[in-house]
Amino acid sequence: MSRFAKKTVLITGTGGGLGGEAAYQFAKAGARVYGCDINEETNQATVETLKAEGYEMVGSTVDLGDPDAVEKWVSGAAAQTGNIDVLINNASAARFMPMDTISIEDWQYTIRNELDSLFYTSKFSWPFLKKNGGVIINIASVAAHHGSKAAGNTAHTATKGAILALTRQLALEGAAHNVRAVSISPGVVMTPGTAPMLADPKIRGMLEQGIPLGRAGQPDDIVSIMMFAASDAASYWTGSDLVIDGGMTAG
Repeated sequence: MSRFAKKTVLITGTGGGLGGEAAYQFAKAGARVYGCDINEETNQATVETLKAEGYEMVGSTVDLGDPDAVEKWVSGAAAQTGNIDVLINNASAARFMPMDTISIEDWQYTIRNELDSLFYTSKFSWPFLKKNGGVIINIASVAAHHGSKAAGNTAHTATKGAILALTRQLALEGAAHNVRAVSISPGVVMTPGTAPMLADPKIRGMLEQGIPLGRAGQPDDIVSIMMFAASDAASYWTGSDLVIDGGMTAG
């Protein structure tokens, strides 16, 4: 496949889960993939996995909450390839505490790693995306659409809701430059972050009872939508969010 041949795709959080799968699928489709993660070991594992399959990802260890580090990563990718065509803001890190006990530090940690980080990558990629047009794909969550009866989503719900709003604004500002911005809100998906919870049959059963399709999602369920969003087939999609949750929020 060469659907993304000569396209430069930046992906955050490529150390596993959605980011790792996205790196594989975009590289397989011919893209020049630049992936980053805070975890050097897991990110390098993704690099090696792709290499074993005959594909390449340029992997970097980046603290996405550090604007200087983000600017260096983005500008480095652009300098090597001459352009940025797709930015996938996938990385996420949150602390789940109810309002009674969430600390200021917990709140700031979540804002830093789920919202500030996304703003930094978008800001520093923006001049390159505007040159020839491009796409920003923000990974939000069903938490952006409804609260949780189980306390603990205080900061996470706030950041994911903000991502939807920021995506709309980026779409409006980018339209004149042929820059599209969309968001994707996954439901329960099997990733390294959710694996311990889904490994418990009781918890998994309870969660899947609330999903009309009867199962947790797999990374490819979301990555296939990312690839559509990044492609010319989605050229009329901008400024809106797509919920991919097996029907969990339908009723």
